[in-house]
Amino acid sequence: MTDQLSRAFQALADPTRRDLVARLAADGDASVGDLAAPYDVTVQAVSKHLKVLEEAGLVSRSRDAQRRPVHLEAEVLDLMTKWIARYRQQVEERFSRLDAVLAAMDESDDNDEAEGAAS
Repeated sequence: MTDQLSRAFQALADPTRRDLVARLAADGDASVGDLAAPYDVTVQAVSKHLKVLEEAGLVSRSRDAQRRPVHLEAEVLDLMTKWIARYRQQVEERFSRLDAVLAAMDESDDNDEAEGAAS
């Protein structure tokens, strides 16, 4: 798994990292300390999670005087969303075809029952 999409999905396999991304999406840039606050883990543990997210391209860190805020990189999320949307469309098309087959079968059953009742 070396491509960016694979790294992003792999990084988001962990529930803590998904939560960190969700919080950054909702609240905007935050310091590592702010991100670590709600968890019962060390700041270093959260930093390790952020490093995985950073290596996957999902977050970046900048320097703002003494602060190093963590920033969500939405472009990678957009790439993931487009990938999911493409396969979702294919699945929906398959379900539509299945719905049509089932409707035709149901209609055939209704016709058979009507012919049997008429006899």
